[in-house]
Amino acid sequence: MEITKLSPQGQVIIPKSLREAHQWEVGQEFIIIDIGDGILLKPKKAFVVTKLDDAAGCLKYQGKSKTLEDMDNAIRQGVEES
Repeated sequence: MEITKLSPQGQVIIPKSLREAHQWEVGQEFIIIDIGDGILLKPKKAFVVTKLDDAAGCLKYQGKSKTLEDMDNAIRQGVEES
């Protein structure tokens, strides 16, 4: 069992032995779950990089291809509306 302290800035040091055992590097993000009498830290999984070819099959658009200018105008319109 390891013991650590809460700093005045609200930070907790995860002991080196645990960081190494779990292969957590600087910048590792964690999901914090309140379990009533304490908290659970779960490492946030890195977002899996996908290629356009992996996702393109789910696109159902059948019309004429849009130009970059068409897409820029649609984005601009959406920003103006919000």
